[in-house]
Amino acid sequence: MTRAQNLSDNHETDALDGLIACPHCDLVYSTPEVARNERAFCQRCHTVLIAPRRRAGKRLIALASTILILITGAMFFPFLSIGAGGLHHGTSIVQTSLAFTGMLAVLTPAILAFIVIIPMTRLILLIYVLVPIIQDKPPAPLARHAFRLAEDLTPWSMAEIFAIGCAVALVKLSDLAEVSLGPAAWMFAVLMIIVVLTDSMMCRYSIWKSLQP
Repeated sequence: MTRAQNLSDNHETDALDGLIACPHCDLVYSTPEVARNERAFCQRCHTVLIAPRRRAGKRLIALASTILILITGAMFFPFLSIGAGGLHHGTSIVQTSLAFTGMLAVLTPAILAFIVIIPMTRLILLIYVLVPIIQDKPPAPLARHAFRLAEDLTPWSMAEIFAIGCAVALVKLSDLAEVSLGPAAWMFAVLMIIVVLTDSMMCRYSIWKSLQP
């Protein structure tokens, strides 16, 4: 490869680094200069493209750690308590997932994966990526791959969807039996709020820029 070809490749790489694409409508922009606490929106679909915030990394790590604790506790504490005919029974997420037998046994790993394993894996990867950034250290080994995997797992993280489904089932069962929410249900309610805060606070563009060598 000649020197001229090297210079051409570097110029093309620099030109691509100066572009940003909307994750929803794929409209491409030249990357604007955005100060902290300001936002850059997509003109077509109004999606937030860049939103740097002061100390956002530390807050994201704190929120992610809180979600991990809530998911761990929600796995074993009773989620629902059902009473009928003088009998009461409480069940946790783990007990519910292990209750399937026969052909429905295939649902056990699916429930645990979508509700517990994938959300926790995504959060652990996010913490792994952010810790060196907030310490002003070089990115962790394979940090770019870890963050890309965390983003790819986002659509499959369904802990909050599970909580909404349980709320719908609670309304249906209330006509047949006495149903009460357990500690795990309230953990999931708090978890849903924190997940929304985490996603709204995260500036993915800033994280990607921090992971550049």
